[in-house]
Amino acid sequence: MRSFRTEIENPVVEKDIIELERKIRLFKEGNIDEEKFRSLRLARGVYGQRQQGVQMIRIKLPYGKVSSNQLLRIADVADEYSTGRLHITTRQDIQIHYVDLERTPELWAQLEKDEVTLREACGNTVRNVTASETAGIDPDEPFDVSPYAQAVFEYFLRNPIGQEMGRKFKVSFSASDADTGLSYMHDLGFISKVKNGVRGFKVMLGGGLGSQPRHADTLYEFLPFDKIIPLMEGVIRVFDRYGERKSRAKARMKFLLKDIGLEGFKQLLEEEQKAIPHKTYPIDFETYPKISVTEAEVPKVKIEDGEAFEQWKSTNIVPQKQKGYVAIGIKVLLGDFYTDKARKLARLVERYAAGEIRLSLRQNILIPYVKEELVPFFYQELKKLGFAEPGYNKAFDITACPGTDTCNLGIASSTGIAAELERIIKAEYPQYINNPDVVIKISGCMNACGQHNMAHIGFQGMSIRTKDKLVAPALQVLLGGANFGNGKGRFADKVVKVPSKRGPQALRLILDDYEANGENKRFEEYYAEKGEHYFYDLLKHLSEIENLTPEDFIDWGNTEKYKKEIGVGECAGVIVDLVATLFFESQEKIENAEEALKEKKWAASIYYSYQSMVNSAKALLTAEKTKTNTHASIIKDFDRLFIETGKIVFTNSFEELVLKLNKKAPNEAFAKSYLEDAKWVLQQLEAYRKLELQEA
Repeated sequence: MRSFRTEIENPVVEKDIIELERKIRLFKEGNIDEEKFRSLRLARGVYGQRQQGVQMIRIKLPYGKVSSNQLLRIADVADEYSTGRLHITTRQDIQIHYVDLERTPELWAQLEKDEVTLREACGNTVRNVTASETAGIDPDEPFDVSPYAQAVFEYFLRNPIGQEMGRKFKVSFSASDADTGLSYMHDLGFISKVKNGVRGFKVMLGGGLGSQPRHADTLYEFLPFDKIIPLMEGVIRVFDRYGERKSRAKARMKFLLKDIGLEGFKQLLEEEQKAIPHKTYPIDFETYPKISVTEAEVPKVKIEDGEAFEQWKSTNIVPQKQKGYVAIGIKVLLGDFYTDKARKLARLVERYAAGEIRLSLRQNILIPYVKEELVPFFYQELKKLGFAEPGYNKAFDITACPGTDTCNLGIASSTGIAAELERIIKAEYPQYINNPDVVIKISGCMNACGQHNMAHIGFQGMSIRTKDKLVAPALQVLLGGANFGNGKGRFADKVVKVPSKRGPQALRLILDDYEANGENKRFEEYYAEKGEHYFYDLLKHLSEIENLTPEDFIDWGNTEKYKKEIGVGECAGVIVDLVATLFFESQEKIENAEEALKEKKWAASIYYSYQSMVNSAKALLTAEKTKTNTHASIIKDFDRLFIETGKIVFTNSFEELVLKLNKKAPNEAFAKSYLEDAKWVLQQLEAYRKLELQEA
């Protein structure tokens, strides 16, 4: 594998990529435990695919903003290292697939030439910070949330407090009370507000989707903008210590809130305040890069089909608060497009707009700052790219995750059924081209990457088993989800499970009933009026599995008989001592603490020392086959099993030593003394383990 020491200007990024290269080599040699290596590569955007031996690479694009140069760079990388297909996610990232693991450091190095990162795009980290794609142009917004989303992204990137949590952590910013950033389903959601002339945010905490969706709690009705980063740091510190780590199914923030309640969480948050390095963190929105629109001559165009043009304008033109400009929405089928189109689009917006695009939560593209007189020209150029299909953000616009195409966790095809449902709506329900009130979303499993359980009509990939023990693909039909705005929403009800091939019949029955009886109500209003049992009765006959045909055992988009399976990731080849690996990581964290100390980053150094001590304790508890579900339980169990029994002698309790972390403010003196504590703990615990092995 090649070196990148002379190719990257940013020394922090260079070190990161070299470290990834080194860990890949150690993993291939069998010197790193597979689970530990998985954690490391995920935190660097490298995700195992369903297909063995190749990776999905997730490119982290804060609030979906992509410059022309960045899009061109991404296209070059996708052609060189992948298949040339780009996939827009429901978190405003871009994914590329079928990448060789050993080429990922080189790929990352190429992306960084245009300041595009993979760092923390996956894994138990602070994921991509998402936002309303209309941020900065929304006529209803109190102010542009982009500078604040950017500041959050920058502050928490590589921040030690968010590198190895029990599970991922998701943050969103909504431009206005319409809450198009979907704050109510995020770990932390911010909705822009102005109070007494001060910018700030309504703060939502502990939302989530998955198999057990939870509506976020209101943490603050209004929080001044200079408090949002200190707040988020406190929230992450609490989550890191008290969040579940063993059972992934219970490891999200929403479960911690469910267990201890909002008031209990607030109490833990208060206990962390001394440890937070900044009591306020001003964000200078004035220095955020200004928009520059190219003064290009307006090309003369002749629209051949005026009716089609007017239809497109009615659904794909998005109003913009800046006079004389509009934004253009591009409906991207299933979020997939290719590099040839990406390059032409990048050059188009560079020459005739503001040189940037926004990726949306519905897997689409928005082009801001298009002069009104350029709309016919853009329509003509986008049509050449196949990007002028009407129905942006309307019922025609179905969202779907990759499902069984590439995802390890996929149970049934989401892209296949999505394509079929779009075809049916276009052919049989053309009036829905202008309907924004029926949102359809599909996920290939319960994890809800397609956000199916917040849609008006949602489908979740499942399987069914007949009396003869034959397995067929199935869809859970969910109805009635809605976003009411200002942090309020409703999750869809699970109504009925049907064989996948009956998904189109289910959609027809739902839409036909709505057409006949909806009386101009929004779909969520109609659903609430009729109720879950009404729709269960409407669809129940589709759930019968006694009369399945051979066709029912073949999933959408496939030709072979369905087989429920989970994809296989990489194999380490050699099983290594996990306890030794944990001690090795503790030493690495001490080295990180020393480096942070040299750079005068006191809070970062302290947190690395804290992680080292907890990790060292986890090593001995692992050797004892003791559960290590949370940092808090590790600290208490280590005291119970090792200190109170006299196996290891400390002056005071381990808890008292470790939790100096949140008892003292971060400064140089404490960072140095706490680092010495961490070194001493590692020395004592490694000595105990060595003696234990000698006596075994």
